[in-house]
Amino acid sequence: MTRAADLILRNAEIHTLADPDRVHEALAVRDGRIVRIGKTYEIDFLEGVETHVIDCEGRVVLPGFVDAHTHMETLGRYLVHADLSGASGPEECIERLRESDDNGGENEGWVLGFGYDESGWRDSEYLTSEDLDRVSDERPVAAFREDMHVASLNTVARERYEGEMPEADVQGDGVIVEAAVDTIYEAIKPDPDETRALLVAAQEFANARGVTSVHDMVRNSHAPRVYRELDSEGTLSIRVRINYWSDHFEAVSEAGLRTNHGSEFVETGAIKTYTDGSFGGRTAKLTEPYAGSDDETGQWVVTLDELRGLVGRADEEGFQLSAHAIGDAAIEEVLDTFETTTDPGGARHRIEHAELLSESAIERFADSGVVASVQPNFLKWAGENGLYADRLGDERRSQTNRYRDLLDAGANLAFGSDCMPLDPLLGIHHAVNAPAPDQRLSITEALRAYTSGAAYAGFDEERLGTVEAGKVADLVVLSESPWESLNAIREIDVVMTLVDGEVVYDARD
Repeated sequence: MTRAADLILRNAEIHTLADPDRVHEALAVRDGRIVRIGKTYEIDFLEGVETHVIDCEGRVVLPGFVDAHTHMETLGRYLVHADLSGASGPEECIERLRESDDNGGENEGWVLGFGYDESGWRDSEYLTSEDLDRVSDERPVAAFREDMHVASLNTVARERYEGEMPEADVQGDGVIVEAAVDTIYEAIKPDPDETRALLVAAQEFANARGVTSVHDMVRNSHAPRVYRELDSEGTLSIRVRINYWSDHFEAVSEAGLRTNHGSEFVETGAIKTYTDGSFGGRTAKLTEPYAGSDDETGQWVVTLDELRGLVGRADEEGFQLSAHAIGDAAIEEVLDTFETTTDPGGARHRIEHAELLSESAIERFADSGVVASVQPNFLKWAGENGLYADRLGDERRSQTNRYRDLLDAGANLAFGSDCMPLDPLLGIHHAVNAPAPDQRLSITEALRAYTSGAAYAGFDEERLGTVEAGKVADLVVLSESPWESLNAIREIDVVMTLVDGEVVYDARD
């Protein structure tokens, strides 16, 4: 006799994303896995006395979003400290920092703010020491740009750490980039208890946006320990793939961790490395100079010898590799290096961001099988007066984030947010409504990149990414159909999020 289901969703518009032509009315879940999808009368046969039945009232059900590039600890800091994202200019940043809940009891009295983006401000200039001295001239103050490659310090913080930061990365007026930012990030590193608070806040935020799985880029953090503690306690409401930064490679290797090892909720992912910086910091590595410059082409954050050595050793030990590369010069160098490995496609090596692509790079992604792990929310900078136009000029602006061309070439495309911000529907909105044809996807293609495409990047396509019998019941319920709201996808509400068949976010009431 067939066992009753633990959970039934009925009266729904269920899109499996495996078969775009079929829409179902109901599904049944048992032991955290989908056991049947179909019409309501078929699924009703699995209803028992203890079955939890949810009437979706005609809402859209999709596979839960898989965010292929996150920084969950940093996201938690946005929530706990001053959130500077969306600030209209320096004055609003200063006000938010003043109003933040920092009371001097943590981080040795630091006042911290995260996520400012000056590219839309009238003068398009970074925050300075003069700005942040207005927050406090007694306590250290740091405001991090949303790409985390640039930070601004007040005079107290700048003078305290000026001897510890590489001079080449100190730009003046309290603005620092790359390795100098790492110095400050180390100074404000949270302890295990604070890390736990940050990650719990971040996972609640992610669940509320329909995210059921993340690939977290972890560096010099207590996060791996905290994730495993939450998992053992049964309080982790999101699946986590930990991509360890390259400076932890020796420790990860010696501990016997390997790519794809772990539990249902916490597994080891890739070894992660930088190559170049960011467009926001003018440190992404280009083949041609930045707009308005004769010779400025960015910088290598990791030397090419270091990159090649790391890739060779990690690949030999069977690790997946994940390389940050934004500028066209950096992307070509990473592709060169990955193509020296045994099987870059089988290992699913990844390039993170891949923002400025040449025609040859697109073909090489497709031919090699290397995953393009990209962030569609970055298209917010792709307009005529946006960051890309300012840094690259108008011609190269339209050559950024070429998702249409990547898919048409047959490349593996995975969407993530980089927590800038973490919001899949916002990213999907930008991908569907991108300014250039080479960037633009259909709604189904964009949704797949944020579900099955991201799952593939984490070797998880057999259990995640589509709504099919046998797969885990990681689901998101939306207030309306994105297919019917192409110009307003970002305005659609997440009504419910389910992980392993359990409701982890519910906005119905």
